[in-house]
Amino acid sequence: MEDFLSLFLIIFSALFLSWVVRIAYSLWWKPTKLGKELKQQGIKGTPYKLLYGDIEEQRRLMKEAYSKPMNLNHHTARRILPLVHQTVQTHGKISLIWNGPTPRIIITDPELIKEVYSNKLGHIHKRRVNPLVRLLSKGINSLEGKEWAKRRRMITPAFHMEKLKGMVPAFSTSCSELIKRWGDYVGPQGSCELDVWSEFENLTGDVISRTAFGSNYLEGKSIFQLQKEQAVLVNEASQMLYIPGFRFLPTEKNKRRVKLDKEVKSKLRDLINRREHAMKIGESGSDDLLGMLLQFKYHNEIKEHENDSKNNVLAIEEVIEECKLFYFAGHETTSVLLTWTMVVLAMHPRWQEKAREEVLQICGTTTPNFEIINQFKIVTMILYEVLRLYPPIASQIRHAYKRIKLGDIAIPAGVDLLLPTILIHHDPELWGEDAEEFKPERFSGGVSKASKDQLAFFPFGWGPRICIGQNFAMIEAKMALAMILQNFSFELSPSYTHAPYTVIAIQPRHGAQIILHKI
Repeated sequence: MEDFLSLFLIIFSALFLSWVVRIAYSLWWKPTKLGKELKQQGIKGTPYKLLYGDIEEQRRLMKEAYSKPMNLNHHTARRILPLVHQTVQTHGKISLIWNGPTPRIIITDPELIKEVYSNKLGHIHKRRVNPLVRLLSKGINSLEGKEWAKRRRMITPAFHMEKLKGMVPAFSTSCSELIKRWGDYVGPQGSCELDVWSEFENLTGDVISRTAFGSNYLEGKSIFQLQKEQAVLVNEASQMLYIPGFRFLPTEKNKRRVKLDKEVKSKLRDLINRREHAMKIGESGSDDLLGMLLQFKYHNEIKEHENDSKNNVLAIEEVIEECKLFYFAGHETTSVLLTWTMVVLAMHPRWQEKAREEVLQICGTTTPNFEIINQFKIVTMILYEVLRLYPPIASQIRHAYKRIKLGDIAIPAGVDLLLPTILIHHDPELWGEDAEEFKPERFSGGVSKASKDQLAFFPFGWGPRICIGQNFAMIEAKMALAMILQNFSFELSPSYTHAPYTVIAIQPRHGAQIILHKI
């Protein structure tokens, strides 16, 4: 018995010692080694703090930034990414912060960003996020390598220009309903106050429902509301140090996360099952995204005997994840773009009038079609400038899984690469001393001539993984803005508070109150 007890103690001690060594390696030795190697190359930044890194400081700075509204200007970078902005100002354009024990290099050089996005050797991937963050979507945006390539190949045809051209009538229907609703709000008095943020959430939800899933907004409304709550919880989880196994603890928020995920999946599964049944009896085609994915699935299931057929079949859970992603991304990106465009044009009435004159000159009061939308120059310039000042996603993060070379910098494996879109979009060295001002004329010669570097403007990302839905978003935004300009003029309400903040995308924290005037 004593021999057994001694053996048990030896094994337990060895396991405990191994655990202590692994913890010490992960939380101290490895971060210290990586930080030293980066600093030897001249990369300066914040010192490493055991376990938490800069997480607590980032949380403090964001709380401070969000504690009060902004003046009516576009100096948003320091508010949205306060730690990153402060670090770049103090330590330079290539500098270092810490995401817990992981060193994170801030890169604001467009040429280096191009190398990161190109990822020619395949050693840079999206950072593995903790399971609480991944609940929002495990679709194409989270895949890598062959799985990503397969999924991208399957989905891309839904966003070819000819497909998008066919979606314009759906855009028009949704926008017409918006204009009618706003007209009813205005009524005989000729003006009213309206929070356009919630209105555009409804509009883009309706559009993505019609074009991706063939349903109307009422059917998708509950999914949008659930995913909006999910986004808040995901944003909160992304700013915390994740402890392995924490998601299994029965905390109130963990239980809510699980419940939300089950509800979203259940509603989408019902929608998919109805579509599958309709396709089997020949009542529904494949004109929308869901129909195309399911038809592709069936097409390959029929050819099961072929060697590579299984590599081209989407499982039902994969279809659900893509639906989750397109419900969220397709609705979020355009709604924030249209919201900030209305706010900015209300702040700059001269440009509002110039855009209205262009729309009325090109199409009068008729509803714009695909060909007309492509003729808008001033409208396009305005949307680009809004995307520059208020990009939907403030920053992108990649992770080096193997040692790589970026310019003259040797990046060891295990380092995050932070690409702060909003900082680069506001950089005076790239855009001029008026970089914080709203000047759509920057884009009069197109994107390539708007700044000193072609890659200084990347609101939808860049390279092979550029946002697949960017043309969808731009066509929808042009259609909606043109129809609004045809029917209404608008100004900021006295109740509007300028307070951009981040919940996945950059949103107006207190809404976007606009006073509409019927034309």
